[in-house]
Amino acid sequence: MTAEEALEAAKGLTFEKVWVMMQDFSIKAEQRQAALDEQQAETSRQIKELSRETDKQIKELSRETDKQIKELSRNIGGLSSSFGKWAEEMISAKLWEKFKELGYTFTHGGPEKFWEGERTVAQVDMLLEDGDYAMPVEIKSVLTERDVNEHIERMRKVREQLDKRGDRRKLVGAVAGMVVAAEVREYAQRKGLYVLVQSGDSVVVAEMPENFKAREW
Repeated sequence: MTAEEALEAAKGLTFEKVWVMMQDFSIKAEQRQAALDEQQAETSRQIKELSRETDKQIKELSRETDKQIKELSRNIGGLSSSFGKWAEEMISAKLWEKFKELGYTFTHGGPEKFWEGERTVAQVDMLLEDGDYAMPVEIKSVLTERDVNEHIERMRKVREQLDKRGDRRKLVGAVAGMVVAAEVREYAQRKGLYVLVQSGDSVVVAEMPENFKAREW
């Protein structure tokens, strides 16, 4: 706007008119501020409500998590108890007799540790023995491929310790599990290990493929 245009627009303005315009502007400014304050108050209320709801959900989630942890602990405790009982039954049921029809004449068995000085180099859950063979057995609640691989490494260590003792018996290996998936059983058998599984209240040697050949160490 030029100076001339401003002078033209100002013609006819009186103090009263300017005062009314200023009052109107002030009222509108107050209204805008009130609307802004109301909006801020509503936003604050929504944030507080969201915070309360979030806290409620976190507490509910925490209670549910605690419940699940307690339930899992009970299940693990029950599994551990069942596994311990199952392992004891494997011993008391004379596990070695399970291998008679496979040509082994094991007469006894039990846990065994192999030492090198004061260091344990291999720990066997059950070592079945006769005059010509020894069979380290690894017992798990749930057998995995990793357990199979670790037992193969354990077999190597046991072989080394027997050699150091001058014990020339042949070694064959076996793994046992309360729960053994088909693919894990097949994997262990491909590695030349016997697999023992639970069948009802008993323990049996899992059926072997026609081409199965026990690995000897």
